[in-house]
Amino acid sequence: MAPRLQLEKAAWKWTDTVRPEEVGQEHIEAAYRVRLEPCVRGICRRNCKGNPNCLVGVGEHIWLGEIDENTFHNIDDPNSERRKKNTFVGLTNLGATCYVNTFVQVWFLNMELRRALYLYENSWSAEKAEQCIQEDKEYEPQTICEHLQYLFALLQNSNRRYIDPSSFIKALGLDTGQQQDAQEFSKLFMSLLEDTLSKQKEPIVKNIIQEQFCGQYAYVTICSQCSRESRLVSKFYELELNIQGHKQLTECIAEFLKEEKLEGDNRYFCENCQSKQNATRKIRLLDLPPTLNLQLMRFVFDRQTGHKKKLNTYIGFSETLDMDPYLDQTDGTYSYELSAVLIHRGVSAYSGHYIAHVKDPQTGEWYKFNDEDIEKMEGKKLQLGIEEDLEQSKTAPRKPKCGKGIHCSRNAYMLVYRLKTVEKQDVTFEVPAFLQKLVELDNCKFEEWCVEMVDMRRESVDKGKAKHEEVKELYQRLPAGADSAYEFVPLEWLQKWLDESTPTKPIDNSKCLCSHGKLHPDKISLMKRISQHAADIFYKRYGGSPRLTDDALCKDCVVERCRVLRLKNQLNEDYKSLTNMVKLPVESNEGFWIGKSSLRRWRQLATEQLDQQEEDLAQGDWKVNGESPKACEEGIDEEKKEADSELGFNEDIICQHGGLSISESERRLISEAAWYKLKEYFPTAPEFRHSQESCSQCKVLEQEGERHEALHKMMANDQKTALPNLFQDKNRPLLGSWPQDTAEFFVVSQFFVEEWRKFIRRPTKSNPVMSIGNSLLLCPHGGLMISFTNMTKEDAKLIAPIWPAEWDAIQKLFIVDHTIKISRTVVTREDRTFTVDYESDPKLCPDCREGLLCQQQRDLREYAQATIYIHKVVDRKKVNGTAKRQKLSGQGHVSTQKQGVRRSTRHRKVRGERALLVSANQTLKELKIQIMHAFSVAPFDQNLSIEGKILSDDAATLGNLGIVPESVILLKFVCRRKDLKEPVFWGINPRGGPGAMTRRR
Repeated sequence: MAPRLQLEKAAWKWTDTVRPEEVGQEHIEAAYRVRLEPCVRGICRRNCKGNPNCLVGVGEHIWLGEIDENTFHNIDDPNSERRKKNTFVGLTNLGATCYVNTFVQVWFLNMELRRALYLYENSWSAEKAEQCIQEDKEYEPQTICEHLQYLFALLQNSNRRYIDPSSFIKALGLDTGQQQDAQEFSKLFMSLLEDTLSKQKEPIVKNIIQEQFCGQYAYVTICSQCSRESRLVSKFYELELNIQGHKQLTECIAEFLKEEKLEGDNRYFCENCQSKQNATRKIRLLDLPPTLNLQLMRFVFDRQTGHKKKLNTYIGFSETLDMDPYLDQTDGTYSYELSAVLIHRGVSAYSGHYIAHVKDPQTGEWYKFNDEDIEKMEGKKLQLGIEEDLEQSKTAPRKPKCGKGIHCSRNAYMLVYRLKTVEKQDVTFEVPAFLQKLVELDNCKFEEWCVEMVDMRRESVDKGKAKHEEVKELYQRLPAGADSAYEFVPLEWLQKWLDESTPTKPIDNSKCLCSHGKLHPDKISLMKRISQHAADIFYKRYGGSPRLTDDALCKDCVVERCRVLRLKNQLNEDYKSLTNMVKLPVESNEGFWIGKSSLRRWRQLATEQLDQQEEDLAQGDWKVNGESPKACEEGIDEEKKEADSELGFNEDIICQHGGLSISESERRLISEAAWYKLKEYFPTAPEFRHSQESCSQCKVLEQEGERHEALHKMMANDQKTALPNLFQDKNRPLLGSWPQDTAEFFVVSQFFVEEWRKFIRRPTKSNPVMSIGNSLLLCPHGGLMISFTNMTKEDAKLIAPIWPAEWDAIQKLFIVDHTIKISRTVVTREDRTFTVDYESDPKLCPDCREGLLCQQQRDLREYAQATIYIHKVVDRKKVNGTAKRQKLSGQGHVSTQKQGVRRSTRHRKVRGERALLVSANQTLKELKIQIMHAFSVAPFDQNLSIEGKILSDDAATLGNLGIVPESVILLKFVCRRKDLKEPVFWGINPRGGPGAMTRRR
């Protein structure tokens, strides 16, 4: 079948030779493409939307032929969620909790820890569990240990392939959408377990953390002078090993135990010598636990970025680890074997994925735990395989060659070793009876779910088979013969009828109707022509309306489209002829006036008008219950649309009164023949013959406007002559240099001066200023709010001082609501010194003045995108130097300048200074980050001060710290240790619940 555009063009080809009044039934059927040949299956590979008789490719291919019944449902086999025999149970990843899942699996396969947790005294009993089962209540653990206890029971005896640890994660108070520091989580959770289990009576439970994970080392310091040795013994639950610069695990351990020299400023105070002496310090391992956790410090703090980064260093580690050489005293029993490797996949410390390789202590087989998926390794050897990052790094190091029994990894961040002397557990510890009942309850729910899924699959298959029979029966009856009765139905409805995944709804043809309530010719590509017999069955089974039979072909729409298409074809020819016609001279007293803009744009306007008519036809504007929704909408917004629309043809010469515009430069005269040709395209355009008089009202207004402009120019010239210095802002009164022959001056609002200057500069474009509103400077009590003794920068923005001579002119030219006068009194003392006092009329209102100052201070502390300056000082300069800024209080000094009261001083940047855009609600921490990008100084190396005050509260806002626009902040660089790490603390709540493990810095 021809492409859709070709079918569209062919459907209206007849309009080239047929006039609108000659349209017949054959033309209507051609427009609706009723006589197009239907497509044949096998030849037409996809549905032809331009052919309403094409019923191929609407979704029928999946129904014609034999169908596998499994395609009738989208429900997976519930048995795929069932735990296989002799396999472990996985844990659901709740978003960003994969790091927790890995630790839970490692702890679960520690048989001693599992046994101790099963012996933990739970608040529930077997009777209470039985009652819970009978009442169908959910088990709600009360403590973290109870949560972990129940989780272990499910991991051991659940029938599910994986279980949901949501309640455990919620009890810890962890955010499932944010990935936490896995190494910090391990340490804090062990501390939490120890604190909770230590309250138990059973020794096995009470001491399990100490006995399994706790070791001892000592910080040993030896004085180089007297050789006195001091020890500080400390417990550890894991050894944190630096991997930077190392290739083997043994190198990391050696660095951990390396001797450090204390010299110079870092000398050690020896109690024996009673003075600071050179010394050596090192760590000595005293005792190691049965389970040795080694943290490889892959995530370190980057001082350049202020964030943690991941080290992709390859580290080699063996399956056996002899710790005897590293102990202070040993009897040769500290030989370990690898039992778990925890992996982080990803290049960033803040994203990626965590998995764990763990050895089964009973069989010695290795398993890979990846959330819900658990993979058993071949044989009994660890196989890390290819560690593919989630995001490949361009600078990834090459993997070194590893010897037999040695593994290399650039993603391992924790290694767990077990003492070889620890006996293998041959039996699995039994789950406590009350927990086993709860596990059995969960298993029963799982089995019920499996049965329910099987029933749903069977029901879907039965429905699918019935639909299959229906489609095979009806699809053969869909095609309509050339001369047989037919109806139109939406293609979309047919496709949904053939789509098994969606229920079949009633047929809705309302979206395809024209304004006459019939089938719109432009909607034919959305419809299909089917036999009336098939349509009867569809409407009987599924309902719907309105039905579109052969009587639904709209002749009115076809005739209108014929007219529009013929006008479009004629437009190019008329444009050429009109171009020549308007060049011909027009005889006097003949012709019509046309706007020059309309004449230039008439073809564009005609094209847009024809396109709009086609668009209106395409939109349909169908009626529902006798009323057009579009018409209702247009009625509501009619005024708005009229205001927003552009001028129509020849409307550019219509004045505001509806008559002919008085501006002759905007119009020209054309012949009658040219005008009537244009009227064919714009029949409703306004018409003005040559003899038409211009609008009389506009003529009167034009004369009045000319008089007003002349009057405004004269007013502006007189006012400028009377007040030249005020207009040019020259020779203004100053408090600091008051002339001896002047005892007073006056004040007006600065707002008046600015508006008046606008009028003087453009008298024909601006309204004249007739009055002066000094009430802006007065309080509700009639007192003055501006103090001329103690004036602030903000005060100066409100007032304009006036000379007495200028005041006389102002009183003659303007209406003044309130007179404000400033008087000066000079008092000579006996010692021939004198003082100057300023007095205002009206008097200053102290209370309102204080309120104004407070408001000014608030305004200065509530700003956005204001400029401040950061001045970097070298170490020899004092940080507590004065940072200049304008004072806010009423005691601020007012300097004098050419323009009277000094309003602002432009800040002059000096070397080592940067300007930053800040907001009042921005925190000091955010400012430090801006400074870091500007000066390349990390936030923790910044020492900031303003006016001698150190800025240290990172959480405080700039407004609360007193930082206002144009402030100068001093920055001093404080160098710290390069290996400084960002401290991370966790708050612990042993009872669990929100905030049980909350990270804070």
